[in-house]
Amino acid sequence: MKRKAILPNIITAFALSCGLFVIFKMSMLPQGAATQQNVLVAVCILILAAFLDLLDGAVARAIKAESEFGCIFDSIADAVSFGVAPAVLILKTLSVPPGTMLSFFVTMGAMIYAISGVLRLVRYAVTSHQIQGDTEKMALAKAHFTGLPIPAAASIAMSTTLFLMSDDLKSFYSISDEARAIIAGIVFFILGFFMVSRWKFPSLKSLHIRVGSFQVIFLTVFIAAIILIGVVHHFPAVFAGVSWTYFIVSLILSFVRIIAGKRIQALEDFEPDSEEES
Repeated sequence: MKRKAILPNIITAFALSCGLFVIFKMSMLPQGAATQQNVLVAVCILILAAFLDLLDGAVARAIKAESEFGCIFDSIADAVSFGVAPAVLILKTLSVPPGTMLSFFVTMGAMIYAISGVLRLVRYAVTSHQIQGDTEKMALAKAHFTGLPIPAAASIAMSTTLFLMSDDLKSFYSISDEARAIIAGIVFFILGFFMVSRWKFPSLKSLHIRVGSFQVIFLTVFIAAIILIGVVHHFPAVFAGVSWTYFIVSLILSFVRIIAGKRIQALEDFEPDSEEES
């Protein structure tokens, strides 16, 4: 391994350590004993892992230290931190009697989620290797993801569980343990399906908003203030809202593309040319 490649791999190792810490810490708790505070701390640790996941790639590109070893190491770290750790965390919050159909349903959901996350990472690694050197395909790959990214899936799963355990929800509605287990299982299956699907999910790197400097400063301060106030006082609700918003908006955009594509294909012989239409 080249010396210059050590720094990105150290960052990746730190991210992997975050995921392993959550797994080992949650494994020490009895079934269903994980409290809202336990989940909140674990979520913050995995958010740190997500930040480190972005940082290691940025550092590798900045110092031109990208390597095959680093790509494989990064995928393994992501599989542990965003595939296995969230599943273990969520299972430890559920008081489900062992040997029941509900226990089997939730366990199968967690397994499907984790396996789908690994498959998603393998497909991403293989695709990235295949398009190396193809400028056009690399630009398209940066604009969107094929399948739900595993960090986004992890944030949706964890934020849902955290919100269902939070005081924000309990002040309006008290949800039973069985209902939480059913919701967790359904969310696991949904996220697993979309991770291995061919649906397109936008990358934040593809967002290019052109506004004046004053508008940028004003909007940044305004949005930052709202987010900070929400995070401080209602973190579970804000975290769940942001996570599900990304997922739902991505699906809406995909439906729009599908509907528009079918319409164009079906009516292309009857539609006027773009020059005549304008």
